[in-house]
Amino acid sequence: MLSSDRIRDFLLSQVKSHPKDLVKVTSATFRISRQAVNRHLRKLIDQGAISATGTTKSRRYELALLEQVRIDFDLNQPLEEHEVWRTVLLPRLGTASDNALRICEYGFTEMLNNVIDHSAGTNVHVSLEVSPLSIFIMVDDNGVGIFNKIQRELGLVDQRHAILELVKGKVTTDPKRHTGEGIFFTSRAVEQFSLLSGFLYFGHLRDTEDWLIEDTKRDSPGTSVHMLVDPNTKRTLNSVFDRYASEDDDFGFTRTVVPVSLLQYGAENLVSRSQAKRLLARLDRFKEVVLDFREVESIGQAFADEIFRVYSTAHPDVNLRWVRVNSEVERMILRATANADEDQLRLFDRS
Repeated sequence: MLSSDRIRDFLLSQVKSHPKDLVKVTSATFRISRQAVNRHLRKLIDQGAISATGTTKSRRYELALLEQVRIDFDLNQPLEEHEVWRTVLLPRLGTASDNALRICEYGFTEMLNNVIDHSAGTNVHVSLEVSPLSIFIMVDDNGVGIFNKIQRELGLVDQRHAILELVKGKVTTDPKRHTGEGIFFTSRAVEQFSLLSGFLYFGHLRDTEDWLIEDTKRDSPGTSVHMLVDPNTKRTLNSVFDRYASEDDDFGFTRTVVPVSLLQYGAENLVSRSQAKRLLARLDRFKEVVLDFREVESIGQAFADEIFRVYSTAHPDVNLRWVRVNSEVERMILRATANADEDQLRLFDRS
């Protein structure tokens, strides 16, 4: 028997893609009459989940916002991230699951704390939009810019390298007060995560494990952080932490996954030892490093040798693994490991 919940979920999920023909698409999908679809739609409209405009022939449906708030804070005045969470965001998230609330609380407080402690700005804008299918949170400051600050503090050649360091984890410009874990875990806990600063955009889609760096045509001052969370997510925040923890180290942050493709600029080939050294920087802070070669078509002999022979010999306590390699990349890796001694070969775990 066809359940009302299935039809409701379909209407909510398809309204953005089919604002004008939602009734027709739903009727065809479930093989029910348009009158039946309209009854379900009317309930969603009455509940405030979907809005409708226009006459019968030009009827248009949209996903309604259940909650919306935009507020600015003066960074020259005392500001505490948990107070903002408790008084501004949390009261507007009453329909979200406990899992979603924990993810939102963690991500928002980490991002706002970064602004308070690191941005050197004078103002921060906080925005929240809640719909039946999504929670959108934005934290936007007018400070020095996250990529610019990391580049300057770490002495990096290019601001793109700052993004690579953020993805690795444990990067902070204030190690006495911060662990450098906030962006790492937030970007992996939410459905969509993005940073916009200067001329660079960095985004992550959780479901597809896509990582994206793009040059923008407009210089964006400060830093803008966008987070999208599923209000009904079954995923727990602890499950995200556990993916990068080890029982042998009291469940500490000892494992990282590095998308090697972030090292590439456009169609640039990964062939040099200097590129390999850029990839390997600070990885000795972890006990297990997984190099993800998705979307990397080829690598050079010197690049592979620097990682899988030279580096592994110098850092026997770092367990290097590689995943999602094509046959050409794998051949180059195996060629490099063949030149390592037997003790080093035991460190490698093909996946």
